[in-house]
Amino acid sequence: MMFAQGFPSYVCPGDSITCEAGPFTVFAQVVPDDCPDAPDQRQDGFWPSLYANAPGFIGPGPNHRQRFAVAQAKAEAVMEGWRKGDWFYCGIVLSVSLEGVQLASHAASLWGIEANYPGTDNIYLTEVANELLPEAVAVARERLARLARHAEALEGA
Repeated sequence: MMFAQGFPSYVCPGDSITCEAGPFTVFAQVVPDDCPDAPDQRQDGFWPSLYANAPGFIGPGPNHRQRFAVAQAKAEAVMEGWRKGDWFYCGIVLSVSLEGVQLASHAASLWGIEANYPGTDNIYLTEVANELLPEAVAVARERLARLARHAEALEGA
């Protein structure tokens, strides 16, 4: 059980994919992350450093100044792209339905994922959806079982 069709190489908030998991239909959606923190606030070591004890240490060895300059330029480009809205942080949220009836609108999710990040093709978004799939199906099965118990209780009353 997995999503056969993945997210496109460029995504927008609200883009989605679906799959069948047994009797369930699972819907995975790109949802904008509401945390306003910039990339350099979210990630230790975002900015490169020449200092060995710093999180962004580029490592020892030859050409360290050149490697630092390249890493610095890349970090600046990533920040500029984020500021311009070329890429964004998102969550992948899975919902599950059975025969058109939604059992769980937020069955599983993962947040803080880069969407349209420079140099990537968004394959990771589909990988996340596939990793969350068993959890979402388990939530749906539990909700279905709870509904069945409630129905039995109502019939017995």
